[in-house]
Amino acid sequence: MTRRAEITLDWADGTYVFRLAWGQLVELQEQCDAGPYIILQRLMAGAWRVQDISQVIRLGLIGGGSTPEKALQLTRDYVEGRPPFETLAIAQGVLGVALQGAPDGEPPGEADGGATTGVSTTSPTESSA
Repeated sequence: MTRRAEITLDWADGTYVFRLAWGQLVELQEQCDAGPYIILQRLMAGAWRVQDISQVIRLGLIGGGSTPEKALQLTRDYVEGRPPFETLAIAQGVLGVALQGAPDGEPPGEADGGATTGVSTTSPTESSA
């Protein structure tokens, strides 16, 4: 059984799956010149850079199954074309789920009604409340 650290959100023009797998995390650290945990700390502490937000979301979309072209267009339209605070919580949630995985004590597969993917659907705003 595998546990996928992903999040499904109603965002932009539809419902999207965001996931930062190992390859996306490597690219994220290259794009932002920092490790994923440092980027998460910046996002949470208010010390973020705009590319921290845009790259987390773009790469999360790609890891979630969007094509690179679609992810880039969504990022341009709904992240880079809008004030950063509108998508800060999305970036925090996507990267937080990628680094933490499923909540402690949750048996694999239980988050989605018994399927074996272990999909998390908690929105970033719900998890910070």
